[in-house]
Amino acid sequence: MSILTLDKKMQEIAEKVQRGQRLSIEDGLYLFETPDLLSVAQLANSVNEKKNGNNVYFIENMYINPTNVCEATCSFCHFKRKEGEEGAYTMSMDELLHYVEHRWNDNVREFHIVGGHNDQVPFDYYLDTIRTLKKHYPNCTIKAYTGAEIEFFSRISGLSMEEVLKELIKAGLDTMPGGGAEILTERYRLKMSPDKASTDQWLEAHEIAHGLGLKTHATMLYGSIETQEERLIHMDRLRQLQDRTNGFMVFIPLAVQPKSASASLKRRTSAFDDMRTLAISRLMLDNFDHIKAYWINIGVQLTQMALTFGSSDIHGTLIEERISHSAGAITSQGLTRDELVHLIKGANKKPIERDTFYNIIREY
Repeated sequence: MSILTLDKKMQEIAEKVQRGQRLSIEDGLYLFETPDLLSVAQLANSVNEKKNGNNVYFIENMYINPTNVCEATCSFCHFKRKEGEEGAYTMSMDELLHYVEHRWNDNVREFHIVGGHNDQVPFDYYLDTIRTLKKHYPNCTIKAYTGAEIEFFSRISGLSMEEVLKELIKAGLDTMPGGGAEILTERYRLKMSPDKASTDQWLEAHEIAHGLGLKTHATMLYGSIETQEERLIHMDRLRQLQDRTNGFMVFIPLAVQPKSASASLKRRTSAFDDMRTLAISRLMLDNFDHIKAYWINIGVQLTQMALTFGSSDIHGTLIEERISHSAGAITSQGLTRDELVHLIKGANKKPIERDTFYNIIREY
């Protein structure tokens, strides 16, 4: 691969990438600052092609948010409600099954379950949610509860995080989503999500899960008060944990959504920032197989572009996604399999329908 640039620093970074050397935070800062975005994209694309060829993955999945009642006061969240507040809900097990039955089709392979940190119900409620779904849909993967939720369950149950995870696995948990990470620095967390798990606690929850045999996901919520250096520190902490456990399957950068879907451009991340962040994620996270372009946040057309900026996954059909939409996402709440295939083919890539663990279900 040739990099068409006269910039000495970019050339040095390109050579490091080509030799398979790990990029430093200093390198990452340069990639955030350089005006040469296309060279950053070209580098990221080359790394992705070495790992994944022309394949782009997606899954048929269903989002379930059993409760929006939450003890936390994260400043970026517009999904949460307090107990008794208008719009607050906590599904019973019958309501949960009713919700799924009315959205189910036989191609759904994964339940993606996250919700509020509801301290008005016991830990058994969260176990029963998994047990109920596993009983009625035994062949559907249960992807449930973020690292922050695991720490929350530990507090309300009096169990250690390891004990919590063992109980969840016994109930039928197959994998954990990557949410609750936000930005893994304490400066950020103390300002934006002071009631949730600390940096170390979030990382510990995933490290324990990996030790118990679970493969998990990792996210980054960018576009608010964090610095570029904090984004890179976040990535570095994830890759250090990945060095120890090799338990993460994919990294998902998530653009912060504004309060209203009609919010101005000034309230949203730019297309340039979205593409640059995805590409830099691919270059920094050398020990992750996949970087996901989350179409719910950045839209379908930018998702197509992301497939040449280092991304190898576009997530899934997302039957009725709520959390990003409650915070102002302007995309639809779901796409069909045909639409996802069309999106991927439109970027001259090969659509691969997968299960949760990146086993191939069908090639298109």
